[in-house]
Amino acid sequence: MPPVRHVDAGADPVTAVLDAHEHGELIALRTSGTTSEPRSVVRTTDSWIDSFPHVSRLAGIGSDARVWVPGPLSATMNLFAAVHARYEGADVLEAPLGATHAHLTPAHLRAALQRGIDLADVHVVVAGDRLTPDLADLAQAAGARVSHYYGAAELSFVAWGRDEEDLRPFLGAQVEVRDDVIWVRSPYLSRGYAEGAGGPFAVGPDGFASVGDRGSVDRGLVSVTGRGTAIVLTGGATVLVADVEQALRRRTGSDVVIVGVPHPRLGQIVGAVVTDASAVDRIRGAARATLAPTQQPRAWFGVPSFPLTGSGKVDRLALTAMAAAGRLTALTPVGRARP
Repeated sequence: MPPVRHVDAGADPVTAVLDAHEHGELIALRTSGTTSEPRSVVRTTDSWIDSFPHVSRLAGIGSDARVWVPGPLSATMNLFAAVHARYEGADVLEAPLGATHAHLTPAHLRAALQRGIDLADVHVVVAGDRLTPDLADLAQAAGARVSHYYGAAELSFVAWGRDEEDLRPFLGAQVEVRDDVIWVRSPYLSRGYAEGAGGPFAVGPDGFASVGDRGSVDRGLVSVTGRGTAIVLTGGATVLVADVEQALRRRTGSDVVIVGVPHPRLGQIVGAVVTDASAVDRIRGAARATLAPTQQPRAWFGVPSFPLTGSGKVDRLALTAMAAAGRLTALTPVGRARP
């Protein structure tokens, strides 16, 4: 087995990855730990570099590109973007001025639009969370070109498209859904975790792998609802967070994060956190029309903006802790804070 190089984001991780490729070493990369404990994912450098030509073609990145990567390189999606740009001879920028391309999470994209950052003629590649069609429309209205992909630190690329409703299998990736769980076989898969057994990554005897994300494939389109382990247990019923969020997001176009709120009799109740208090009535109406009674949020909370992890993803663990501690602003049905 080739030696494993543990890539340290505090040094020069881009050079470390490219140097490991030159010497035929495996690389170990820390995951963000968004939905579980952080782990080190071990992969060959070829499992990244073999995808570079296709990414370059889809995103239009060549040696003359200037690629803005605002997130920390400790996040694997950002490190991949920086390694890919360096490999192609493109410049990697820490600020948006002069950028021709950008790699952003949906939260980073929304923040950039709210700050008035000029994205005209910038090709924005969005990953790390689901990109709604509404947010993609806003970016395009600002003059950006938009691409979106679904993947994971353990799987690398699975599907690519314009937004979460336009994802098709990435070149070389075979995608299947088994018992509502997404499985993929491709040359981009990792070898698992440095720590050995444990964690969501699983590989079957047929070479298909999964991290437990739920979804479907219909007429060539890959739909991702989210990690199936995120649940709320309320009154003996199990509510899958991803199902509720997807239903409300698709019905209303609004960003909604579902959390479990402690309850003395039921154990937990379903709570919904939004950034637009004025949309609560509309979202509640969609919940009544779309969701089963056990899935419908019983508590509504507002925040000015969702807290983010260091990699720019919505920090669900922080929101859940804030809800449990009573540190979220409760909203009335008319979308105003309770006195």
